[in-house]
Amino acid sequence: MSIERLNIAGLIVPESGGAQTMVEFDLTDEQRLLQKTAHEFAEREMRPVALEYDKKGTVPWDVIGKAHALGLDTAFIPEAYGGGGIDSALTHVIVNEELNWGCAGMATGLIGAGLAYLPIIHMGTEDQKKRFLTRFTGKEARLGALCLTEPDAGSDVANISTTAKKDGDEWVLNGVKRFITNGGIADIHVVFATLDKSRAHFGIRAFVVEHGTPGLKAGKVEDKMGVRASHTAEVILDDCRIPEDNLLGSDEGTAFYGAMKTLESSRPLVASGAVGIARAAYEYALDYSRKRKAFGTPIAKKQAIAFMLADMKTKIEAARLLTWRAAWMLDHGLPMNKEASIAKLFAADMAMDVTTDAVQILGGAGYMKDEPVEKWMRDAKIFQIWEGTSQIQRLVISREEIGEL
Repeated sequence: MSIERLNIAGLIVPESGGAQTMVEFDLTDEQRLLQKTAHEFAEREMRPVALEYDKKGTVPWDVIGKAHALGLDTAFIPEAYGGGGIDSALTHVIVNEELNWGCAGMATGLIGAGLAYLPIIHMGTEDQKKRFLTRFTGKEARLGALCLTEPDAGSDVANISTTAKKDGDEWVLNGVKRFITNGGIADIHVVFATLDKSRAHFGIRAFVVEHGTPGLKAGKVEDKMGVRASHTAEVILDDCRIPEDNLLGSDEGTAFYGAMKTLESSRPLVASGAVGIARAAYEYALDYSRKRKAFGTPIAKKQAIAFMLADMKTKIEAARLLTWRAAWMLDHGLPMNKEASIAKLFAADMAMDVTTDAVQILGGAGYMKDEPVEKWMRDAKIFQIWEGTSQIQRLVISREEIGEL
């Protein structure tokens, strides 16, 4: 008979035969190596040019190419399709924290490819995986885009207005997608559209639209507050014709399920990005507070500053553990919708708090663009918005807790 026990990570883990199990916090050798590789890359290639690309608001193709050469963008694509074959969500969040520590904008561009290939992995046929995933794992770095958000449909996925109509052996797509990472410049766009809006999520389908397809157009490029080294734009579909075999999953509800699984599995990833930004800001503020003197002593010795730093560190550590828990559950096939939302909610709000405090600790210097903390503060804000706003996360959590009354 199975029993349950609350372990030190806060997970309820099934046990059999009375054997005691615990979550291990030690990383594997592979995880440590990837963490080290990602951190060194972030320190060597991302940090030195982060402010430059933030000011320009352009895509750092040179950095993306170097990341591709190391396999950082394809490590989590199965080996059968040329990727690194790492299928651990926990490993993914560990790597992503380091990349966001380097630059959230650059990391976002790389993550955008992952958001495109996740639906293909979840819903694609073997032929589709071979055709499309191998595009990402070739010699040249290629970006992907997940086209879900619309002017009137963000978190409300079932309200998608982009249409898909069958015409012979082709599908014809029409609509506008908004705020799309890598939109218009991606090699592959995974587009969610509706066959019949009155059927809500049962009418949704997903399609792979390749770069250069007639009718696929790049719209307005957004001028963003933060994560400016990533490309965000409208994607316009104007009688965009794609072949029948570019449809992902043909069963009713499959695409909606695929979209939800993509968002669910990406939320720990987003949370880890927030942890990376917050850690960068905290480390910088800590170092500054040790050097900056006021009234004859380093400000780090002033209780007002010391307590701020203590709170920042505590929040970062708590967010990381929540993120690791959600990723661990995903790796073990456990239901984790609520835990993913908890991690994303806490980490996003934490990153906003910590980066704001970092600016405060630096005082007037922190408000200036010469220092990176104001960039991190601007970068942090989007984490409370994308992949489901903090309000949506609270809705998910509360519904899971309250249940059916």
